Amino acid sequence: MNTDETYQFQSVLEASGNNLWGFHFVVPDAVAGALIQGDDRRVVCVLNEKMEYQCALLPRGDGSFLIMVNKKTRDKLGLHPGSMVRVGLRKDESEYGLPMPEELAEVLAQDEEGNRLFHALTPGKIRTLLYIVGQVKASEKRIERALIIVAHLKVNGGKINYRQLNEDMKGR
Repeated sequence: MNTDETYQFQSVLEASGNNLWGFHFVVPDAVAGALIQGDDRRVVCVLNEKMEYQCALLPRGDGSFLIMVNKKTRDKLGLHPGSMVRVGLRKDESEYGLPMPEELAEVLAQDEEGNRLFHALTPGKIRTLLYIVGQVKASEKRIERALIIVAHLKVNGGKINYRQLNEDMKGR
């Protein structure tokens, strides 16, 4: 497979009917099959040639795959259930499956133990922490979150207690 190849198709935005999935579109079987490599289902998705984001092909339970579309993306693109979307998918070749915020990279570069504990986490937990740091706009807030996360990992022996982590971030 050419890892630079982008697969183009159209799909319909659907409401999932459950509280977990929200809104999604189905990925054609041939496209999913070309992009999945073993357990790696990470892709870069471009919707309507306007919005790009990193995500995963999620199993639908019947052998097919879907991609979630969050509220922020739906609002920005004016999408509603039944909307036709133009989709471009390519394999996500990035190291983590989400961008590494500069602030977190710097904190990890300066803290050997924190870096070791961070990189010992599962890929999904790493992506969760990258999202937690990267979702805020202000650099000062990203630095603060990065420091809190590294301290949390050190205090908890490399484990994450999400409830405690959330409390630690609220206390600042």
